[in-house]
Amino acid sequence: MPWREPVRRQTIIALRRGVELSEHENPGQATVLVLRGRVELVGSAASWTGRQGDLILVPPERHRLVAHEDTVVLLTVAKLGQ
Repeated sequence: MPWREPVRRQTIIALRRGVELSEHENPGQATVLVLRGRVELVGSAASWTGRQGDLILVPPERHRLVAHEDTVVLLTVAKLGQ
């Protein structure tokens, strides 16, 4: 059986307070689960703040993620069309 790229990927991301992931595209359907700390996901028309235990749906647009405290999140992405 040939190797295929997984449809769903999960990545743990740790950010120090004041650090941000610069603006980027959403590669598919994605969520951010806040494991520790406080973050803000900033889209073009709205923003969402998440604290420990919150699940944020990532909008299908360019966005950035800002850590307002030392933070650990679980990013889950399901690539569309696979």
